[in-house]
Amino acid sequence: MIEQNMLQLGLSLLSIVAFFVVTQAITKVMARLAAYKEVSNSRMIYIQTFFKVFAFFITLIILTAIWGVNYQGLFLFASSVLAVLGVALFAQWSLLSNITSSVILFFAFPARIGDKIEIIDGSNAITGTIMEINIFQILLQDDKGYEISYPNNLILQRPVRKLISSKPVCKETTQSALKTRIKARS
Repeated sequence: MIEQNMLQLGLSLLSIVAFFVVTQAITKVMARLAAYKEVSNSRMIYIQTFFKVFAFFITLIILTAIWGVNYQGLFLFASSVLAVLGVALFAQWSLLSNITSSVILFFAFPARIGDKIEIIDGSNAITGTIMEINIFQILLQDDKGYEISYPNNLILQRPVRKLISSKPVCKETTQSALKTRIKARS
């Protein structure tokens, strides 16, 4: 019995140490990626927090498996909580999809702050310079100086044309700039 408790304690400590190592790695990787993509610090912190919370829940699941928590009771509790949250958040699905889209945009959106883009929405088009990309929307400024707020989930569903880049980018320059930033941070 004592050997089993020591094994569980050792695996628990290993899981907790792994959690801290993974969160440190997430912080460093996201900081490098944010520097490479030239995104704002607030957006980088949001993405880091998102992945840290995800790692926390994975660690929590691993700890419950190590200590042999009764899954039947845990699943009943979790399904009850999720049912209540599902009903409460059903009207807010757009809000949740904007948050999820923000994470996708962090990794996959080719345009950066300062780039001029055109969002093609059927027969209409919205043209503007990206002023900010935040959790819920992209803020554009059109040629007349008006600010346009466009939801993140719609930017993923519509064709986007990059008109003018804030900086000319070529592959060799980008790779050497990334290496320079990484060396500077080390």
